[in-house]
Amino acid sequence: MAIKLEMLRTFRIVAEQGSLIAASSLLARTPSAVSMTLAQLEADIGAPLFETDRKNRLTPLGQLVLEESSRATDAFSRSIEA
Repeated sequence: MAIKLEMLRTFRIVAEQGSLIAASSLLARTPSAVSMTLAQLEADIGAPLFETDRKNRLTPLGQLVLEESSRATDAFSRSIEA
């Protein structure tokens, strides 16, 4: 399993925005690139993180991963700022 910080960051933004289109705009990436990153993250974790393809509802595991992703990306941001 090779989960990268960028995968967690992408997942967090999609989960917070509730759509690939909105997230891709914030990330300055194409929706297909964002979708591929999410697919890789789900493959690495071994389970779906969203209940639907629309990416607007998290699974229970997705909620847990969102909480951990938020902690990890926030800690990284604080480290960079320091």
